[in-house]
Amino acid sequence: MIERYVGVLGIAEAMEVTRHAVHKWRSRYPSDSEHPFPAPDVEIDGTPGWRPERMGEIVSWREGLPGRGSGGGRPTAARAEYMRAALAHGLDRDEATRGLANFVDEFPHMTEAEVCAWLIEKWE
Repeated sequence: MIERYVGVLGIAEAMEVTRHAVHKWRSRYPSDSEHPFPAPDVEIDGTPGWRPERMGEIVSWREGLPGRGSGGGRPTAARAEYMRAALAHGLDRDEATRGLANFVDEFPHMTEAEVCAWLIEKWE
């Protein structure tokens, strides 16, 4: 059985940030800091990997970052959860984003958060 892990790119795609942002978080918030970035579960040739079920922990870590101001940069919790589920089901970030936009257009009586929850429920 093959074990699957999420790398820096997978985290970046799920959280809608760049790989560079994830690398910066890891270097700015080491294990001995007040708000350490979650340690990887595995490293292969220096490349970190996290178990997919730990994405919630990583999202919570980010939400707890000190000094986060308001602005439109961070996705909603519903969208972030949808993106994690979409990536876990084999979609890439662009496919997941286009798919969500299509469903939101197709069901105008639902909010984006409701569409995200509905899609996640369908995958379960």
